[in-house]
Order: sequence, then C-alpha cells, then structure tokens
Amino acid sequence: MAPPDRADAPAPLVRGEPIEVSEGVFVIPDNRVPIVPNVGIVVGEHAALVIDTGIGARNGEYVLEQARRLAGGRRLFLTLTHFHPEHGFGAHAFKGAATIVYNAAQRAELHRKGAAYADMFRGLSPAVAAELDGVHFVDPEVTYTGEAEVDLGGRKVLLREVGPAHTVGDQVVLVDDRVLFGGDLLENRMFPIAPYFPPHDTDVDADRWITVLDQLLALAPAVVVPGHGEVSDATLIRDVRDYLDHVRTETTRLRDRGTTEDEAAEKIGDSARSRWSTWEHPEWTSFAVRAFYNGHSAA
Repeated sequence: MAPPDRADAPAPLVRGEPIEVSEGVFVIPDNRVPIVPNVGIVVGEHAALVIDTGIGARNGEYVLEQARRLAGGRRLFLTLTHFHPEHGFGAHAFKGAATIVYNAAQRAELHRKGAAYADMFRGLSPAVAAELDGVHFVDPEVTYTGEAEVDLGGRKVLLREVGPAHTVGDQVVLVDDRVLFGGDLLENRMFPIAPYFPPHDTDVDADRWITVLDQLLALAPAVVVPGHGEVSDATLIRDVRDYLDHVRTETTRLRDRGTTEDEAAEKIGDSARSRWSTWEHPEWTSFAVRAFYNGHSAA
C-alpha cells in the first residue's frame, strides 16, 4: 500500500504570513493544501524555536526566512514533530543556521526510513517530486529521550516524545503549558493520517495513539496546533480520539465476526464518511482500519 494519490493537488508550498496564536507563538498555516504542514515559530527573550519545515529546500528556506524575521537576531532552534517528508525534509536549510533538536527515536526512524519515504513521496505527483529534488538528510546537534526543555528566555518550552503512535518518533511541543503542537497526531476537519504502508512501513501504533490522545487531553491546552488544518483548542483532541476509538471498536467487532480486512475497511469507511461528513480525505479511514486490524487491538 502507498499513500493516496495527490497528482491533482497544488504545489506543496509553505506560504503566507505567520499568525500569532498566543503571545510570542506564531503559526504559518497550511491553508489546507495537501503535503503542507502547519509550521510553528516560538519567540522568547533570547532565542526562537521553529517547529517543522515543510517539504524540501525551498520550503525550508522560506520558513527559515520567516523565523529570522520574527527572531530579530535571536539564536534559532529547530525541532520536528516527526520525520515525515512534509514535516521535516526541509531541515537541511537550517544546517548551520539553527541548533537542530530531535528525540533519539525520531533520528533513528529518519535513518531507517527517510530515503524510502522520499522515493514514495516522489511518486505522489510531479509537484511533490520537484520539491524533493536535491533533498538530503541532516542529523541533529542535540538528541534527547523522554523530555527536554528548550531555553528561549522567559518562556517554558517542553519537547516530549510520545511515540510510537502516528510514527515511532512522535513528538509534541508544549509552550507555556497552554499551546500544544501535536503534529500528525491531530488533524482538523481531516481524517487522521494513519501511515500503514505494508510492506514498507507498519510501525503506526493506532491503539497506543488513542492512549497518547488521552494524555494530551489531560494537559488541557488552551490552543492546539494540529499537523494539518486550522488551529483549535482541546476539543480537537477529543474529536480525533473519538474517531479513532470508533474505528477501533468497529474494526474489532467486525474482525471478531470473521469479516475480512478489505470488507471491514469498506464498511467502516462508509460509516465514517457519513458520521464525519464535513471532514476531508476519507480515504485515510481504510488505512486506519488496516492498522487496527493488524495491530495491537487485533491481538
């Protein structure tokens, strides 16, 4: 299996002015363009942190330009919510310009899967392939396990590894205990992206993903920045959790009745389209069903 075709989508370019969503916390919105993430820039008294880069050098350079403008000479840090191409394959634009920080699992996952994901994404569309031209991977200057605090000055910024869930190396960023950057653990008005791509990648842990969302709900953030879609609040975490729990419950029920994986994907996909009729990209439900069918909840 491979990601859904995106041949008709516009070029995956991070564009637009950063929008301040909380004091000193900015988001360059994805504008609901496929293969474009929400990009964060957090500005403290003496340093600034960039969260995600977009795909390829052109996007990375644009994000770096916006970060430098907001930082005004402050030291720069870069971190990624996870290794996937649209979130981190512009990181080489920051080499030498920022201190790059990954968790250890994320760095290892990039080493294992980065080249294959680049090839897979090149097949999505000529526009995506163009952005990946000349892409190369860079190692972080700093790695951590568990949690790490980034000192920006006058601002509490916590990096926390929470994978495996969407990916093995998932990371959330919590700013001042009120702004949460969730990466692709969360999407707004889009069906969550379950990267279940056998035989290439089956590491998504859909069952644990729900546990992670419960943990994020307990943080009670006032502002929630998803990987894709509009900035929201903690109700977004609940919405995604309820969807995944529905898919898990229905997948388990149908599997236990002897329904095949393909039949379960079709049935649950139809019901999800009806129940979440305002969400985009319903094709991702099939991937979520297959992840649950073959994962921990199917044991």
